[in-house]
This record gives sequence, C-alpha cells and structure tokens, in this order.
Amino acid sequence: MSCADNLSPVEKIQERPLTRAQEARRQRVIDAAMSLALEGGYDAVQMRDVATRAGVAMGTVYRYFESKDHLLAAGLVSWVEQLEARLAQQPAKGATPAERVIEVLDRALRSMNRQPMLVAAVFTSLSSSDPAAVECQLQITGLLDAIVVKAIGEPAPPDMLERTRIIGHVWYSAMVGWVNGWSSIERVYAELEVAADLLLPPDLSEES
Repeated sequence: MSCADNLSPVEKIQERPLTRAQEARRQRVIDAAMSLALEGGYDAVQMRDVATRAGVAMGTVYRYFESKDHLLAAGLVSWVEQLEARLAQQPAKGATPAERVIEVLDRALRSMNRQPMLVAAVFTSLSSSDPAAVECQLQITGLLDAIVVKAIGEPAPPDMLERTRIIGHVWYSAMVGWVNGWSSIERVYAELEVAADLLLPPDLSEES
C-alpha cells in the first residue's frame, strides 16, 4: 500500500493539479460559502446550503473541502491572494517602511470593516484544529509575510522575517479582539501602527 492510499479524497485532489473546470467548481463553492458568511456569519455556513448556492452536489463540496472550517479558511486564503494581486498593481505608498506597511494593512482593514460577519466567520475557522484548516492558516501566514515584506522594500534588515511575523501576530490578535466584540477596528489600526513604528523605524536601512 502506498502513502497515497492513506490520503483523504481532499488530499488526493490536492496532490495533483486541478483542471480548469475543477478549479472553477471549487471557486464556486468558496464563493457560495463566503456569501453565506457575509449574510449570516459562521453559523449560516452549512455545507448543504453551500452546495445549493454553488449549484453542485454535496459530494462535490466534500470532494474539495473536508469541513466547514477548511472551506472558510480556504475562502480567507482566496481573499488574501486577491489582496496580494491588487497590491501588485497598486504598490504601497509611503516614505518609510512603517508607512508603507501601515498603508497596505489599512487597505485590508477598510475592506474587512465593510463585511464584519464574513470576517468573524473566517477568523472563527482559523482557530480550528482541522489539519486541512491548519494548512490554510499556514498559507495565510506565508501570504501575509510576503505582502509585508514587499511593502518594507529594500534594503531590508537581516531579521526582516522575524519582524514581519511579529506584525502578523499583532494583526491576528488585534483582529480576534475586534471580531469577538471587545475591541474596535480603530484599536486594531492603532495597535498595528504602534507595532510597525517599533519594528520598522525610519533608520531601518542602517541596520542591514
């Protein structure tokens, strides 16, 4: 028996590239889940309802996603990928690394502030121990690292990845406070601004 024989249906699909039709079908499922979350939050995302809205069979949903948390986490991966693509077309503005990082994060926060129920749903999925959702969490971390690194620009300090990872931790914990109702989006922004100023001082280039 090969290792592949022990893989779940989702893992077997992930091992090989999707066809264009399969990718479109998978994205329809993600879009359906995100629209349900936008309307009613985490509890509104039921796999049967996702299948109905996406126009696919229940088996198709589970073919690509092992659980609701996996599906919602994959939705956040898709959202961050779209953010990265937009930033590639409109790079961060600012005279210093901290200003550019804050400008990038501000774009993301403004978008999130317009859809709080959706954000609460996907952040709930990020706390899941589902291995497939955890894999999405790692993808999101990598994408956010790349976005912040690009905003920092050159020359970069040798410990840049450690600095970007700490900014990511501040972002995540601040967002958890917002989605759970004990903080505000303004407070999220303020905490990120402090973190960026401390970790990315104007003389950052002199440390490289």
